[in-house]
Amino acid sequence: MKNIAFIINPVSGSKETQKEKRKLPKVIMQVLDESQWLPNITFTEYAGHATELARQYARMGFDAVVAVGGDGTVNEVACGLRDSKTALGIIPMGSGNGFARHLNIPVRPQKALEVINHSEPISVDYGLANGKLFVSTCGTGFDALVADNFAGSNKRGFMTYLQNVLKEAFAYQPQTYHLVGDGIDVTHRAFLITFANANQWGYEALIAPKASIQDGKMDIMLMSSHAILGSASLALRLFAGSIDDSHFMDTIRAQEVTLEREVAGPFHIDGDPVEMDKDIHIKIVADGLRVLAEKRF
Repeated sequence: MKNIAFIINPVSGSKETQKEKRKLPKVIMQVLDESQWLPNITFTEYAGHATELARQYARMGFDAVVAVGGDGTVNEVACGLRDSKTALGIIPMGSGNGFARHLNIPVRPQKALEVINHSEPISVDYGLANGKLFVSTCGTGFDALVADNFAGSNKRGFMTYLQNVLKEAFAYQPQTYHLVGDGIDVTHRAFLITFANANQWGYEALIAPKASIQDGKMDIMLMSSHAILGSASLALRLFAGSIDDSHFMDTIRAQEVTLEREVAGPFHIDGDPVEMDKDIHIKIVADGLRVLAEKRF
């Protein structure tokens, strides 16, 4: 028997999703393979609680800890499990669910539990931006602004996200950025810069279609300051997995870089807004996290 903990964030996602989470303990007991897993179920009570719980379970030698929520919950649990032998599982019940989608984990809880039943721990990379962990992406520019607006919205879901994008896109002023490290010395006036460990922001929006979480590197996606001129084609490419082929996008691959900005300000970590200094040191930590997933992703 293996010990597994489920950390449920009761407030992430839509109101319907929150209602579904209250019923989840019963679903877990029905679907989880009781011949191999001995479950412990906990609900978070405040921001950062998931990290505290995950770290405690790792110290207790639990085989796996499952984040039940969105990318923010996954990030918190990963912070508590990084560089440990305890594997991260995911039941995606948030908004974008970017890391779970990269891992091909189904968004239906029952199906995600079935993945846990027949998966094995796999070593993957995580990233650090000025010491803050990210599993999927982090970045600056327009996407950081949208992340900030989305976090302050009363409603969740893709339509709310899209409304924020459309509201801000034509008024946003690009900035000039300098990237240095790993043999890179680039100055770029950009609409946004995304540092991608995984391939997407969420909602199957593939900002870095070729990014791998097992190669020890990040894909740095630089969107041109003139991107608004090709916004329709960029939107289509984003969901078709071909945005890296657009002449409005440049891709740099690196293990470690420093981003120098004009001013301190908005940044995002796995879709959650944070304020950061002008200079941000970003690196990938190879094989620093274990996840429960099928080997095909």
